[in-house]
Formats: sequence, C-alpha cells, structure tokens
Amino acid sequence: MRRMPLIGLLSVSLVALATPALAEFKPTKPIELVVHGAPGSGPDTFGRAIVDALDKENLLPVRVQINNKTGGSGQTAMSYVVENAGDDHMLAVFTMLWLSNPLTVKEANATIHEMTPVARLVLEPALIVTKADSPYETLQDFIDAAKEKPGQLKQSGGSITARDNIMRQILMAETDTDWVFISFPGGGERLAALLGGHVDLLMMEPQEVGEQVRAGSVRVLAQVNDKRLPEYADVPTLKEAGFDVPNVPQGRGLVAPPTMSEDAVAYYVDVLRRMSETPTWKAFLDRNQMDQAFAGPEDTKAFFDSFVADMRVVLTAAGVEIIR
Repeated sequence: MRRMPLIGLLSVSLVALATPALAEFKPTKPIELVVHGAPGSGPDTFGRAIVDALDKENLLPVRVQINNKTGGSGQTAMSYVVENAGDDHMLAVFTMLWLSNPLTVKEANATIHEMTPVARLVLEPALIVTKADSPYETLQDFIDAAKEKPGQLKQSGGSITARDNIMRQILMAETDTDWVFISFPGGGERLAALLGGHVDLLMMEPQEVGEQVRAGSVRVLAQVNDKRLPEYADVPTLKEAGFDVPNVPQGRGLVAPPTMSEDAVAYYVDVLRRMSETPTWKAFLDRNQMDQAFAGPEDTKAFFDSFVADMRVVLTAAGVEIIR
C-alpha cells in the first residue's frame, strides 16, 4: 500500500491547524457605532469616549463612526440595530432604557433581547440635585415639602421608564409622597428646566451635571450609589440620607445586531476587554465618576435578565402597566 510521506502528513496537519486562525474575524471596513442620543447627550458622550480610547490606543485596524439615531426614547436606534441582523461591522451603545422602555411601550417593535450582547463596560451612579438657591438643603427637606404639597413639586427627567423616573417611583412609595414627573427629550432641556425654576428636582449622571455643580448653579442632595464618589465626599448616598431603597443601576456597554457571527463577537469582546484596561479609558472613567464593570456576553445577558425581572416588580408596584 502506498503511504503518504511524513512531510505530506505534517503539511496537511499544519494547514488544518491554521484554518481556524485564517477564518477568524477581522473588520475590513469602518465600524458603525449606533447611539440613541443626540450629539452631546450621555449616550453620545459615552460612545465618543469608546471611539477615542480605541483610536488612541490603536486597538482597531479600521475607524469607528458614530451614527446618532435619535427618537422614540431609544426605539429608533433599537429598531435600526435589529433591522441590520448579521452585520459584523455594527455595534450599539445600550443604556438601561433599552431594557425598561419595551416593558411599557406598546409601540416598541424591537427589544434588546433580540440583539447580540457584547460587553457591559461601566456602572454609573447618579446625583439628585436641585437649584442652588432652592429652599431644599437635603433630600429629606424635599420629601417633607412634597408631603405638605402633594402633587405640586416637579421633577424633570427623560422617559417614564428611565432610571430617574423609576427612582422617583421607588422614593414616593417608600415615603408615601407624590410629585410630578415632566419628561424632556434631552439632558440639556432637563437641566434648563431646573435652572429656569420650572421644576424643583433633577436626577442626572455626574458627567452631565458636573459642570453645573462645579459652577455652583446646582446643589447635590444625595447620590444614587452604594458608596460616595470621591468628588462628592460630603454628599450622602440615599441609604446614608435615611432612605433604605434599592439603587437602580445604570449600566452602559455595547450590543450588536442579531445573529452577529461568533468570531466577530469574540473579536470585539477581546478588543473591548483590552480597551477597558488602557490609561485612556481609565482616565475617562475617573473624569466622569463611573465604575469599571466589564462583563462579557454571558454575564451581560444575565445582567439584562436580572434588571428586567427587578423592573417588572418595581413598575407593577408603582401601578405601571407591563406590556410584555
């Protein structure tokens, strides 16, 4: 029987071993990064920080381009991502709005559970603030006023399913109070409503309201966080202020269209993991008072599932109708 030479077998083996490596994904054109906020918004700022870190640390062979898909409290962006199933050159910034909004909005025709989880990158605290010259020195002062004037005080915020309104519902249930929530499409409008004296309270992420805090335009009453942020060492957390309520997390990270290839997911997870350890990224987190919270696809999906389960309980208790 004719035998194949040993060198032939070795060549075949090497080719077989090399094939998976040759098949590994590598982006060949610019990557589209979808954000649901307008330029300058929280999601947009976060997305641009990712682009900046990837670029400065030279972690990708191609450029990343921001695509602002605004409208529908994130639904426009979510629908766009779902419609581009199988696209290995698209990523999208998620916030917890992408999880809570479809629970209550009948018109929501896309959910994050249809998408491919890639990575959670940060957990973000929030600050509860009022205008600097308001009569409220503490959150308890505001709560006391809300008890004296039911339904008269006002809070500006985003979607009714965003964290600011969910925390409002939790606080009102805990303290047996009631105040009005006025929804605005962007962070700038929410802040302007507070500074203009049209509302009494605002809950916002530190990077969005930090400039106004430093300028002395607003007063921070409490932090929605498990521990005090270094920049706000003299401001109590909700629990320290006497309110034993859960902190609704604001996770941010990246998802991808449905049916993204496994090789592409693995590639982006590796790149983002390395990015999360770079000086550029760590400096961004420090500047914006965010907590490093990298998690891969499986843990990110578990985070989604846990958050949705908790929100069903919170929203139902608050009398909000759950659609799906």
